[in-house]
Parts: sequence; C-alpha cells; structure tokens
Amino acid sequence: MEFKIRKAVKEDETKIRELFIEMLQTIYSNNNVDGYEKGYLDKFFDGHEDWICVAEVNNSVAAYLSIEVHHEQENFIYLDDLSVSGKYQSNGIGTELIKTAEKFAEEVDISIIVFHVEKSNNRAFNLYRKLGYSIMDDEGTRFRMIKRFS
Repeated sequence: MEFKIRKAVKEDETKIRELFIEMLQTIYSNNNVDGYEKGYLDKFFDGHEDWICVAEVNNSVAAYLSIEVHHEQENFIYLDDLSVSGKYQSNGIGTELIKTAEKFAEEVDISIIVFHVEKSNNRAFNLYRKLGYSIMDDEGTRFRMIKRFS
C-alpha cells in the first residue's frame, strides 16, 4: 500500500478528531467515548514545537501521530496519540509515523521518546517493543514506554 507522510495542517483537524474517536472506541471496546476538547489541537497548528504527523492514502488522512516537545529536567519527545484507521492497519503506517518522530527527535537533538500504551492494546504494545521501546513505568491500566537514543 502506498502512503505519504507529512506534517498536518489545520484543515486536517476534522479527520484527526475522527481518527481519535475511532482509536478510543477500539481500545476501550465502547462506542461511547469523548473526543478532544474544543481548542485542544490548536497547539499543534500554532507553529511552535508541537506538531502532528499524518499519513495520507489516496489523498486522504488515514493515520496520525501527535508529537510534543518537552523541556524539563531532561528534554524529551512525548508521543501523545497514534491512530491508524482500521482499514489501513498492518501496512507499516504506524511504524513509519514513529520513525518520523524519531528522525524529528534527532533533528532537534533530543535523545528520549516517551509515550503511554494501554495494557489492553496488545497490538500496539508489540509494535513498540519491536521498535526498541521498553517499559519505563507500570501505571495501572497502562505502561509508560521509553526509548533512548545515543
């Protein structure tokens, strides 16, 4: 399957919101989920460090990954949400989105990537392990995962 990775633009917001709902419904096996609050996604489109990476299939957004830059005791990249539409899963799209975030981390000279994964989301957990991420913390219903680059 052919797909193109690019930086999201404000016009992608509706599709990103739809993919977020789809992801939550899948993870929680429940159609009654809440989406992003109004204004939450604005920080990804304001031209600062946080951004969203999307994958397009046939000129339509099929997946996205939210990338946040944190400047704390140690600088790190936090991957907030990764969602690949069900009909496009198992085609390497999620892997390419994560690799794009890793390349970005190198470009901005940050050597740590962190994110959370629900324990019930075995498919995602196995992908992250395959890509070299390890469990940093057990937080009850989810794991905090980490990868350090040299």
